[in-house]
Amino acid sequence: MNLPIKLISTDFDGTLFAEFENPPIPTRFAELIARLQQRGAKWVINTGREMSSLMESLARARLAVQPDFLVLVEREIYQHDGVRYVPVEPWNTACRQDHEALFLRVRPQVSGLTDWVNERFDATVYEDAWSPFCLIARNLPDAEAIHARLEGFCRQFPGLAVVRNDVYARFSHVNYNKGTALAELMRRLALSSAEVLAAGDHLNDVPMLQRRFSRHLVAPANAIPAVKELVASQDGYVSRQACGHGVVEGMERVLQL
Repeated sequence: MNLPIKLISTDFDGTLFAEFENPPIPTRFAELIARLQQRGAKWVINTGREMSSLMESLARARLAVQPDFLVLVEREIYQHDGVRYVPVEPWNTACRQDHEALFLRVRPQVSGLTDWVNERFDATVYEDAWSPFCLIARNLPDAEAIHARLEGFCRQFPGLAVVRNDVYARFSHVNYNKGTALAELMRRLALSSAEVLAAGDHLNDVPMLQRRFSRHLVAPANAIPAVKELVASQDGYVSRQACGHGVVEGMERVLQL
């Protein structure tokens, strides 16, 4: 297989999927992915979403292609076996065990953090299956202020990290993110960073938008300034087109199409 890229890692919301476009994922992207898959390349959607939410949006997009892999909640890996997506082991088991051990130490202190947020901001704070602390801030300035407090909180617990996208945030284990999950796929597929393309638009994509994981980096026009700067500083491609259209443009540039 003589391809400059053999693994394509794309964020979903804002990078590939545009909720109010029709179709929400460009046909041009699906056609290019199909051609690459026929030649042996693999595609992974690397997202903060969980399975049911992602599957619902993929069904609405009516794609003629399927991702070979999924990275869900920025950490768990699933592979398509021809029928369904199955957990990649031992990665997922280790991921769950490490998070359970970490959150066991963190959970007793979360109530104080929740009180601090509720006393100062009009925000939604809750616990779910993935984190003992999840946040939906009312606006970006509030999200920035709360994010700073969360980072200070994380310094009290070795291994704890805050993952943020826009006004949303949650806790995670520092060893599990979009970058380390991508590295695990590279290991399994015996690929080097020179054979990987990664595309993202927000803060939770930063861990995978690193040249040690991907030589070919893409940011669509709607990416936040910090992501555009990060991609540009590593000789990546910042498109003038938004969402999936920008991703396709970046892929075509690498493939010299």
